[in-house]
Amino acid sequence: MSDPTPLPQREDEDASIGLCQAVLFDLDGTLADTAPDLAAAVNKMRHERGLEMVPLDDLRPLASAGARGLIGGAFGIGPEHPEFAAMREEFLANYEADLCIETTLFQGIDAVLDELDARGVRWGIVTNKVARLTDPLVALLGLDLRAGCVVSGDTTPHSKPHPAPLLHAARMLDLAPERVVYVGDDLRDIQAGFAAGMVTVAAAYGYCGNDIPPTRWHAQHVVQSPAELQKLLREIS
Repeated sequence: MSDPTPLPQREDEDASIGLCQAVLFDLDGTLADTAPDLAAAVNKMRHERGLEMVPLDDLRPLASAGARGLIGGAFGIGPEHPEFAAMREEFLANYEADLCIETTLFQGIDAVLDELDARGVRWGIVTNKVARLTDPLVALLGLDLRAGCVVSGDTTPHSKPHPAPLLHAARMLDLAPERVVYVGDDLRDIQAGFAAGMVTVAAAYGYCGNDIPPTRWHAQHVVQSPAELQKLLREIS
């Protein structure tokens, strides 16, 4: 499958966050800096094959694409490769064994969530990470009892950029999708939010991939830091 392309700008729709009542966040690269542990999982695979480590800075932009991105970056193969499925399981096993060694929330994200909680604004998590990894990681980060919903990549039959996970989360919050903000650091996040009819925010401080810059994703808002995100989300009613 080729990489997705940006969506057309929705000039006819209201992008006002002031009309929204809740926020959904992507996990990897938006709330949490998971890249060090993800890179360690794929570099363990390289080490066991007698290969040199790939620098974290080279793998970091690929972290939001999960196993596909990291295996692609470390070994130069994609899902169509005959060995990819087995390598994906090896990668996931490595990652599951050391899920939250160096992973932390991005600096400033605690303040974003604290302020939302203090204002009574509900928020949740929608990630493509499978539930067997999402649930323990969210708990280890201390977010499990705070999030209004957590939707993983295998919660619905489809993962992002399909809108199904976001629509499922909106139902869990008992809100119309157009009353929800979705914040993500990958083009697929913005595509999913667009398709779901949500107000989209590109987290340009995250991983963002190597190809199309966030300013060209046609997100309705782009933020360069968690502090900028915090200020933007104050518009929520």
